[in-house]
Amino acid sequence: MKSRFLLVFAIAVAAGAQSANDPLPSWNNAGPKQSLMRFVSDVTTQGGAHFVPVPERIAVFDNDGTLWTEQPMYNQLAFVLARVEQMAPQHPEWKTTQPFKGVLEHDAKAAAASGEAGMVRLLAATHSGMTTDEFRKTVSDWIATARHPRFHRPYTECVYQPMLEVLTYLRANGFKTFIVSGGGVEFMRPWTEKTYGIPPEQVVGSSGKTQFKLLPSGPVLVKLPQVEFVDDGAGKPSGINRFIGRHPIAAFGNSDGDLQMLEWTAANPKAEFVALVHHTDATREYAYDRQSSFGKLDKALDEARAKRWTVIDMKSDWKTIFPNSR
Repeated sequence: MKSRFLLVFAIAVAAGAQSANDPLPSWNNAGPKQSLMRFVSDVTTQGGAHFVPVPERIAVFDNDGTLWTEQPMYNQLAFVLARVEQMAPQHPEWKTTQPFKGVLEHDAKAAAASGEAGMVRLLAATHSGMTTDEFRKTVSDWIATARHPRFHRPYTECVYQPMLEVLTYLRANGFKTFIVSGGGVEFMRPWTEKTYGIPPEQVVGSSGKTQFKLLPSGPVLVKLPQVEFVDDGAGKPSGINRFIGRHPIAAFGNSDGDLQMLEWTAANPKAEFVALVHHTDATREYAYDRQSSFGKLDKALDEARAKRWTVIDMKSDWKTIFPNSR
């Protein structure tokens, strides 16, 4: 009886040690996990054929749909809609002006009818006319209080646990991790360090113009209603070159907006790991790809299969989706 107890105890200890040594415990032991760990081993093995020096170990990550959920709409869009309602008392004209009227009446079809021009007006109204410090506080306050409409948890808790593990794993192996997102850079920077361990200076995103002003209280940067840089599609490789200055050896995305970033990374002659997060789990998160209004994955999915990039199947490759959940 004693020997049987000791055997069971030894097995339990061994299993615990194995789990503790697994840098990606939320991943099933399938192809994507194995490919990533093999890649990291290859580029970090001194004297190996694929060794990459630490300064060149650059990994870039899309944000929406890659690091946190992007359904039923981009989280920054949820912020925009909340800001319109918050600011409406100071703008009575919005009650009769689209797309503001549609937003205030919760008429998505009417608001969407204004198209891209309408979205630009919404962004200009909610993201400009204040200092960068004021905007940072506004974002921080919203992030601290807003809840996802389906999961009823803070948006910063609707991040993907398996991808948090990837970020930590790569950094532990000498990688510098960057966000390269179509989202607004000043919307992301107030919370990415606490949420992902990625500091503001390692966040690349779309940006609006700012103007320096010297006020009696001191110098400020005021956000203007003009777009300066769009970090999406072909803008992502340009943003990487402009703000990072090194060719990534690893890239993670989830949509056609990430395709050029993945292609650019795949073209690195030294080494590359390119992956797409494919949303296939309608029960634990969402299932969508080619027909989605947000995070459409069509051309990039075909390219991934043709080029044999890593496609992460959320349903089959991830044991859990969000932190502290199953």
